Amino acid sequence: MTELAFHFGTSDPVRHTSRLIRKALQSGARVVVLADSAQCSALDAALWNLAPTEFLPHCDLSAPANIRLASPVLLAGENQPQLLPGEAPFNILVNLAQAMPEPIDHYEKVIEIVGVEEADRVAARSRWKIYKARGLSIQQHDLSQR
Repeated sequence: MTELAFHFGTSDPVRHTSRLIRKALQSGARVVVLADSAQCSALDAALWNLAPTEFLPHCDLSAPANIRLASPVLLAGENQPQLLPGEAPFNILVNLAQAMPEPIDHYEKVIEIVGVEEADRVAARSRWKIYKARGLSIQQHDLSQR
C-alpha cells in the first residue's frame, strides 16, 4: 500500500521540496514532482543551486524518453504529458500542485506539500478527504513550527 504524508505549513514549498528530493536521492529513490509551471521553474533553479558544489540531476517530463529514463527526478508541470505507469520505476511522488494526483498506487510514497497560502490549504483539505475516503492512512508533518 502507498505510504502517504502531508507536509503542511511550509513558508517555502520549493525549498522544502528541494531538500526532500536531496534526501530521497541519497537513499537511492527516484522522484516525480507535480507542480504548476511557476513552481517547476523555481524548482528547476533550486535543484541547480541547492548548495555551491551540489547539483541534483533532474529533467522536465517533456524531455525525450531516453533522458526521462536516465533522470532520477522528473518535474511534471501543468499541460505536460503524463508519466506512463511502468515507464520507469519511480518510488516517490511529491505533489506541489493543487489538483489530486492520479494514479498514486504505483508509488511507494506520496508526499503532499502544503504551503501557508489559503488556496493551498483549501485544496489540501479536499485531497485529504479523498485520501481518507479511500481508506488511506496519512502521516502529518507540521512545518510551521520550524
